[in-house]
Amino acid sequence: MGDVFKALADPTRRAILDELTERDGQTLFEICTRLINKHGLGSSRQAISQHLAVLEDAGLVETRREGRYKFHHINVGPLEPIVTRWLSPNGRRTT
Repeated sequence: MGDVFKALADPTRRAILDELTERDGQTLFEICTRLINKHGLGSSRQAISQHLAVLEDAGLVETRREGRYKFHHINVGPLEPIVTRWLSPNGRRTT
């Protein structure tokens, strides 16, 4: 769970997840373009690629290759234990 919190701590990574939520299955170029146009984030492709690697390591982003292109998809699975733990009445722990 620590990797998920680390990944979510950065505002650029949260913006990337917002963009993938709005339109899943984007290439690095598409993500960079949307971050510039919608969020004013002028980070380099290399910087965005590093952010995507952190998100992928946390399990929040999955990738799929088609030829030369690598498509990025959001994966909300790692967020479910967090939601269950703190937001679900039945998920509350007594320890």
